Amino acid sequence: MSQKKFYITTPIYYVNDVPHIGHAYTTIASDVVARYKRLEGYEVFFLTGTDEHGQKVQQAATVLGVSPQQHVDNLHQRFKELWARLNISNSDFIRTTEERHKKLVRDILQELHAKDEIYQASYEGWYCTPCERFWTEKDLAEGNCPECQRKVEKIKEHNYFFRMGKYQQWLVDRINNDPHFILPASRRNEVLGFLEKPLEDLCVSRPKSRLPWGIPLPFDEKYVTYVWFDALINYISIHGSLDDVKASGFWPADHNMVGKDILTTHAVYWSTILKAIGLEPPKNIFAHGWWTVNGQKMSKSLQNVVEPNNLIDKFGVDVIRYFLLREVPFGLDGDFSHKALIGRLNSDLANNLGNLLNRTVNMMKKYCDGVIPTPASVGPEDLPLTEKAAEVIAEVRKLYNELSYNKILQKIWTLVDATNQYIDKTGPWNLAKTNEGKERLKTVMYNSAESLRVLGVLLNPYMPDSMSSLMKQLGVQSSIEDQGMASLENWGGLKSGNQTQKAKQLFPRIEDKQVEKLLAELDVPKNEKKESSNQITIDEFMKVELRTGKILEAEKVKKSKKLIQLKVDIGTETRQVLAGIAESYEPENLIGRTVIIVANLKPAKLMGIESQGMVLAASKDGIISLAGFDQECGQGIQVR
Repeated sequence: MSQKKFYITTPIYYVNDVPHIGHAYTTIASDVVARYKRLEGYEVFFLTGTDEHGQKVQQAATVLGVSPQQHVDNLHQRFKELWARLNISNSDFIRTTEERHKKLVRDILQELHAKDEIYQASYEGWYCTPCERFWTEKDLAEGNCPECQRKVEKIKEHNYFFRMGKYQQWLVDRINNDPHFILPASRRNEVLGFLEKPLEDLCVSRPKSRLPWGIPLPFDEKYVTYVWFDALINYISIHGSLDDVKASGFWPADHNMVGKDILTTHAVYWSTILKAIGLEPPKNIFAHGWWTVNGQKMSKSLQNVVEPNNLIDKFGVDVIRYFLLREVPFGLDGDFSHKALIGRLNSDLANNLGNLLNRTVNMMKKYCDGVIPTPASVGPEDLPLTEKAAEVIAEVRKLYNELSYNKILQKIWTLVDATNQYIDKTGPWNLAKTNEGKERLKTVMYNSAESLRVLGVLLNPYMPDSMSSLMKQLGVQSSIEDQGMASLENWGGLKSGNQTQKAKQLFPRIEDKQVEKLLAELDVPKNEKKESSNQITIDEFMKVELRTGKILEAEKVKKSKKLIQLKVDIGTETRQVLAGIAESYEPENLIGRTVIIVANLKPAKLMGIESQGMVLAASKDGIISLAGFDQECGQGIQVR
């Protein structure tokens, strides 16, 4: 009989982003399921990777003066290194610049084009560069991108389109007929709401003249593939050709894990693309929520983005893995705070689980010479513990089907509490005082240690290193993976005669004085953080809209030695701009000159006159030089 197969994916992370707690959250959640399924005997394929094409990558590389390939070769490593630190057990790491990926993207495009699923048409729409998406007029939010609220620009060009709209009813029926397809239910309803409007066809190309960094279309080399069509193919390109995908046994994926911000692209774009190429959509697309920080949205401008490497340095990997999945129901938004993290560490891990292990191993050494004893017959006082263990194991198995991580951990902790209560109730310290009690003591000590072994197996997906250490302290030689969930079918899997080992505390408690000091270090006031560096990210730079403009009129502002009032044609309109250049330029010499202006600067009044932008210039020794170009490039051109 062939081994059961299980396939889980994270989204591939955009290489221009710095890995943050949100990326870690998705990846740890996926890793926990992958590890659990291995314990259940499945052959698991767990995929993560990086998305490396698109306009933002090209622009960032240009700013840095390197090729896009050099840029992504440097950046993708940040994710690989973080996943290694977080103990992520991925089977492979896909990069969209790899040949194995690019080949399947081109093969699929060729097949869809041959089947008339892709056609060429002229298109005019509003384009958001940061999101790399076209929007219709009705989609815009007060004239801005509905996703990122930034400025959009109107673009008219020929492009290629995938006939996505023809699959609208099929997709609606697919969602309605399978309540497990999109989870949680609130996200499922969002997608159905989106599909109440007519589903437009998907633009799958960008002219190479505008964006050379991408996978060229196989049927028209003047175009590259739209980054979202390209990126989604990663989930199957990892397995080879379409025939290889079908033969692998790993498709459809059991879980496509995504953040709620990219649910539409996965539930709608990806599902319809798969339908068109003859593959089933994933069995489940799970869209989890976002993390805020102390009640505020994570933002580079607020400098409150939580950097996982710093957390690992301060608290250790397993504490972070536990906290992220225990604190908030998976699927909902959650709030991150260092105070809450320390609270979980001290209460759940140090006081409860850690203390249970320490007291058990210490008593084993004191009363049993450090050797796991052979238990006597099970008595009435022992049954509640063994029954609790059986109940927890059954409930955990069920809850994994719902990806209810925090409920799983809550349930496991009922066994931690039950074991502590069992020790308190049976009182090994009292049993050790009489010969009759010493026989009973063997059973109590064995059951306490066996319960810890059960806990070690159940908690291994969440805290693999710590649970490996727990097993060593119990004298268990076989790995948790070799024991598996099958070893929990019957109470008594722990071998008598094992020599226990005392090791360092799994989860050292952070004392109150340390807590205050640690919080002071971690929660640095935002104004202090801002003063520490004047660097900005490429995304912050892209918020500044720089455009070329031709000066139509120029005159000095009365009663001002420095200001010249300019009328500047920026292509779509004529702006009135005040510039402090009168001591270096005569107004008549500025007429017809091309300048660069900041076009999205909030208007301001100078000398009672409104200025609708800012002209870029350099100043040295009191002499001002306007920024310009080697050759004429026209008005209204975006400067990047």
